[in-house]
Amino acid sequence: MGQLQERYKSYRIPQKYMAEGVYPYFREITSKQGTEVEMAGHKVLMFGSNAYTGLTGDQRIIDAAKKALDKYGSGCAGSRFLNGTLDLHVQLEKELAEYIGKDETLCFSTGFFVNSGVLAVVVGRGDYIICDDRDHASIVDGRRLSFARQLHYKHNDMEDLENILKGLPHEAVKLIVVDGVFSMEGDLANLPKIVELKHKYNCSIMVDEAHGLGVFGKEGRGVCDHFGLTDEVDLIMGTFSKSMASIGGFIAGDKDTINYLRHTVRTYIFSASNTPAATAAALEALHIIKKEPERIEKLWKVTNYALKRFREEGFEIGETESPIIPLYVHDVDKTFLVTKLAFDNGVFINPVIPPACAPQDTLVRFALMATHTEEQVERGVQILKKVFQDLGIIK
Repeated sequence: MGQLQERYKSYRIPQKYMAEGVYPYFREITSKQGTEVEMAGHKVLMFGSNAYTGLTGDQRIIDAAKKALDKYGSGCAGSRFLNGTLDLHVQLEKELAEYIGKDETLCFSTGFFVNSGVLAVVVGRGDYIICDDRDHASIVDGRRLSFARQLHYKHNDMEDLENILKGLPHEAVKLIVVDGVFSMEGDLANLPKIVELKHKYNCSIMVDEAHGLGVFGKEGRGVCDHFGLTDEVDLIMGTFSKSMASIGGFIAGDKDTINYLRHTVRTYIFSASNTPAATAAALEALHIIKKEPERIEKLWKVTNYALKRFREEGFEIGETESPIIPLYVHDVDKTFLVTKLAFDNGVFINPVIPPACAPQDTLVRFALMATHTEEQVERGVQILKKVFQDLGIIK
């Protein structure tokens, strides 16, 4: 038996849940992503997607991707730094900069690469990174790669953040990094207070808008725009894999900082550039989001309906203020069982267990799209109500 096989043969957690028939991951979808999807030979309601704008199956985006395939081929066979920059990449970066409200942007092949690459180089020895303790894993990995000192504060606890900042040198570079919308709990960063502390303690701010774009702010510009604080935030990150119906990500900021990042971020320089089809899809999605504000209005209408119904039926949904609705279970085994029983009854949701949350805070994540109807939400609520009642989670 090899060393690795010997080491990992005792990794039995997946096998345990597989044996019990409640293993909830890597479930195969055999259709386009939409409000209903084909799985295991039948349709289920999709409440486990991050496609908040409901654009993943939009024919205009599909056609834009096909057109790019015909013109540019299937890939770029190189990094942006060398042979992998298309005029299409440059156009998307220019339009994103204008949309977000910053001087320039850089586009990456995944959103994870943005955070893990940028944080590794934007601060260094003698600097500080201060993160919310529920920031996304890509932020965690990025800060680990940096030579800056790493600190974190309790989730959305501004008193704890201020106590940390009080003890740091005033002239040192201090970067506060925070999710605009927290992807599991659905609550928002207290950006107004963070900006206040920025000025009080001479800091910089980076906001991850992965779950804010296409949802909050004018024309879906995100949480920074929602609070009217875009100019106060130094770096804004976003992804194409959610509201923008593609794959990839970007960082937006001032001209000098972006120029520095363009020449130093390893996940940008040493990774192949995003495919023509994915780039064209993201660009078309951006155009649609800007042209169709009613899409975001529909998202909020169905979100508010869902929030109201879950509260009325006695679910614990925490402090969410977004289309991400956590339904707390507080038990790992029951969380997996809820997921299985919901699927058996036609509802796809995602389980959230450690390390994505604290052991006592396990939940299932119910997420909305602009294309969901109130009737679909009601079906989902009623199915989940029965499952939660049968398991003794709610009365």
